[in-house]
Amino acid sequence: MSFTVAIVGRPNVGKSTLFNRLVGRKLAIVDDTPGVTRDRRLHSAKLYDLVFDVIDTAGLEVGHADTLQGRMRSQTLHAIDDADVALFIIDAKSGLTPDDRTFAEILRKSGKPVVLVANKAEARGAEAGLYDAFELGLGEPVGISAEHGLGLADLRDAVVSAVGEERALADDDDEEDIPEGGLVGEDVSDETDEEIPSYDATKPLRIAIVGRPNAGKSTLINKLIGQDRLLTGPEAGITRDSISVDWEWKGRKIKLFDTAGLRRKARVQEKLEKLSVGDALRAIRFAEVVVVVLDSQIPFEKQDLQIADLIIREGRAPVIAFNKWDMIENRQEALADLREKTDRLLPQVRGIRAVPISGQTGAGLDKLMAEIASTHEVWNRRISTGRLNRWLEGVVAHHPPPAVAGRRLKLRYITQVKMRPPAFVLSCSRPDAMPASYLRYLTNTLRQDFELPGVPIRMMTRTSDNPFAGRAKKKR
Repeated sequence: MSFTVAIVGRPNVGKSTLFNRLVGRKLAIVDDTPGVTRDRRLHSAKLYDLVFDVIDTAGLEVGHADTLQGRMRSQTLHAIDDADVALFIIDAKSGLTPDDRTFAEILRKSGKPVVLVANKAEARGAEAGLYDAFELGLGEPVGISAEHGLGLADLRDAVVSAVGEERALADDDDEEDIPEGGLVGEDVSDETDEEIPSYDATKPLRIAIVGRPNAGKSTLINKLIGQDRLLTGPEAGITRDSISVDWEWKGRKIKLFDTAGLRRKARVQEKLEKLSVGDALRAIRFAEVVVVVLDSQIPFEKQDLQIADLIIREGRAPVIAFNKWDMIENRQEALADLREKTDRLLPQVRGIRAVPISGQTGAGLDKLMAEIASTHEVWNRRISTGRLNRWLEGVVAHHPPPAVAGRRLKLRYITQVKMRPPAFVLSCSRPDAMPASYLRYLTNTLRQDFELPGVPIRMMTRTSDNPFAGRAKKKR
């Protein structure tokens, strides 16, 4: 039986640094700027022989409940309620502050076991701050350095004492190994056998939600899962880290990734925003389906098209969500206009699914999830070599390839070499001379005839090896 640990404390004491140390990789964005973390992030963690879940939280800040600081504090309080034990982090280098004392009082009232952790204990002059921590009345502080990994053995003993040995050291046969390396999903597997596997509609699905700032991404996820899990508000750029949320839809396990808003590259100047954008780009690469959230009132800005193009180049399965649909008046006319623009501006994924939704009211979310599942199935589709070559024979007979430099190109065969996304190799006589327009014709015809709407299709050309190439003609 596992347990959950919440890392709490005022801003800039090293909570996210300790979180990264416990999960074994740099998931949370870390910067010297106070208040970088805003949403709470849950992940599997390990501390020597202890395996548990850890929650990274926003720093406690003073502010009215309706302000951004107030909503961040509410997220932190929810994390304390969900946890079995709280790691209360203070900065031993700078000593106690009034905010530390306020937070200590909140933790005492919560009734949860608390481990007092004095971070940055390796710094010169940190001993005074370590001794000052006794004033909080939360027991003996554990001196650590989250940055350098010092004092973690003492932290492990303190956690065991707070949780209880029976629970902390219990064997959990169902516990999965914590993956090493990148985020889950970095290695999207593929099937290349000629025997075509049937689509498994029960397999877990990874979905990233992306878009410009203030398009309503976090609000959409909160409405999908039915709880205020992510921080939302009228301010643009609230989300900084890419937060993963586990959910279940019709018995299927879903991992949703909320991402920071993506602005034009020229406008991204601050280091912190660059880190947030980098985190969002990683979430796109590790997802299977990526939902591009557009504001229905101002859709298809240049940045929206660049985001969609990035997803297509990465080979992910895109779905468009026209958000804030409840604010549109003439919906029939607006929908027809949006669909026309979608087909015209995104010809490289002709037939892409586009759904009008409202993250605020929940309208259209069932339709959105159905289209996500359908797109994921197309993205995983495999076509047998026999069907492809019978198709190629008919296409060439109807519209043969053009002659280049007076010599007609010969198409020999086609085969699918990869799924996720579908990728095909076309064997022809002169690959370098193949016009891009004819390849587009083949791709569009293939998409239409084999029902591959709305996903990227890779079409590569190559020539067969000629065993007699380079040999001089024998004289008789």
